[in-house]
Amino acid sequence: MTEAAPNLNHNQPIYSISEVSQSLKRMVEDHFGQIRLRGEISGWKVASSGHVYFRLKDDNAVIDAICWKGTAGKLAFKPEDGLEVVARGKMTTYPGRSSYQIVIDQMEPAGAGALMAILEKRKAALAAEGLFAAERKKKIPFLPRVVGVVTSPTGAVIRDILHRIEDRFPLHVLVWPVKVQGEGAAEQIAAAINGFNALAGAQRPDVLIVARGGGSIEDLWAFNEEIVVRAAANSTIPLISAVGHETDTTLIDFASDQRAPTPTAAAEMAVPVRAELQLGIKQLDARLSAAMVQTLARSSEKLIGLARGLPRPAELLNIATQKLDDWSERLNAALPMLVARKEQQLAVLTAGLRPQALLAEVSRTAQKTTELSSRMNAAITRSLSQKKEKLEAFASLLESVNYQKVLARGFALVRGEGGALVTSAAQAQKNTALEVTFADGTVTVRP
Repeated sequence: MTEAAPNLNHNQPIYSISEVSQSLKRMVEDHFGQIRLRGEISGWKVASSGHVYFRLKDDNAVIDAICWKGTAGKLAFKPEDGLEVVARGKMTTYPGRSSYQIVIDQMEPAGAGALMAILEKRKAALAAEGLFAAERKKKIPFLPRVVGVVTSPTGAVIRDILHRIEDRFPLHVLVWPVKVQGEGAAEQIAAAINGFNALAGAQRPDVLIVARGGGSIEDLWAFNEEIVVRAAANSTIPLISAVGHETDTTLIDFASDQRAPTPTAAAEMAVPVRAELQLGIKQLDARLSAAMVQTLARSSEKLIGLARGLPRPAELLNIATQKLDDWSERLNAALPMLVARKEQQLAVLTAGLRPQALLAEVSRTAQKTTELSSRMNAAITRSLSQKKEKLEAFASLLESVNYQKVLARGFALVRGEGGALVTSAAQAQKNTALEVTFADGTVTVRP
């Protein structure tokens, strides 16, 4: 059985979907207008266009939210999932999904406590990586050649730093201009630190100053971003942070090599006072000169004192000259006598020499040497023969008394415990076991 179709009231007007969507859009916008919502960010997503889409939620409801690119770039903090915020905007609808949403034109954390919670969480995570460790800190050079400054090109901060360096010790200063708050500030600051580190040669700074003036936690938030903290921690150039006033603390202060309470104090840390150095050099020069004068005076006095104890050079030469004259006279007298004596000795020796007799004597000596050599060889041969005969006799005797030959004639070798020889029945009774060795082997017996 087929059911009848419901009756339609053909007198009712028919609306298009677009008309209904536009009507709902006007109702929502007219009824709410500008409103402020408090909720937690969820699903934060930046589109390729730069617009940001996310949701605001509380314990019972969720509403879609959109933040146009221009508005997102002006936020004083970096939103993230889980952050509770207060957003102001206009309620509207999105016909494409038949949903309502809020278009945000202003947004801020729901109190400083929310940002502080993010800050403490980020600080703990970076500290756990060792980015704030004391052993990473580098020493600030005493007298740099070039100082690099990362800050805004306008405002009192850069003027204070330049004036303070000029007053203390004029030197070359390189300024890398950056935004210090708002969209892209953190990226520019990190790029400036990395850029200074990439420089080489005479343009490379010996020390860096990263500075900005005071402000709220939102104003200083760029210096709490992870990209800036990592750039400061990885800088091979010693870095001084001077962000805000003395009571302001940002995460770059923990990653820097030294923190200055103010930008002016950072300039004082970076360079010494030239006038004080010049005065110190003059004082050291004066002390050195005085010390040299005193040293020379003491050395001169000591030299004079030592000279008093030395004889006059003329006296030393006189004595030496006298000795030389004496030796010369003695040499002149002795030399002719020595020559005459040697001539006499040579004449005596020459007269006593007879060549034929000398040759006969040499021949007799050679003959005697040959006879002695023959007799010696014969004596050595006889001695070796006798020693050999005695050695063979001793070997035969040793072989006859070898204990193995004795065992072969029916004797036995008895050892007790520990291998000690047993030579009596009384000794045998004291052992629990005996080893009896025969010519063909050993057996164990018990007494």
